Amino acid sequence: MHKYKELKVWQRSIELVTEIYTVTAKFPDKERFGLISQINRASVSIPSNIAEGTGRNSTKEFLYFLSIAHASSYETETQLIISKNLNYLTITELDVLTEKLNEWQKMSYSFQAKLRTSLNTNI
Repeated sequence: MHKYKELKVWQRSIELVTEIYTVTAKFPDKERFGLISQINRASVSIPSNIAEGTGRNSTKEFLYFLSIAHASSYETETQLIISKNLNYLTITELDVLTEKLNEWQKMSYSFQAKLRTSLNTNI
């Protein structure tokens, strides 16, 4: 169906995960099994679901996995806000990551809309 490594939406999500792991590595050790784990898993879910969706047999299935990736981006954003409220992130770190997440969300939404259009055209 798609070569996921060539998708900009996947490439950008990999960059996001890398930045998020770098930031969460500075969190207190007591959060290793709490917020660090939650944020890292939610962020990893974004490119993972894109990749998994590309291996499916139809555009409809791919869209389903893209929607899961999209939802994981909001989960990640929420957990980053909580981290800022607990003073694990600075406002600048939160703003940078939130801006990048929001850019990714727009990219993802546009990509999904394009796929839906092509799906409806082929019916």
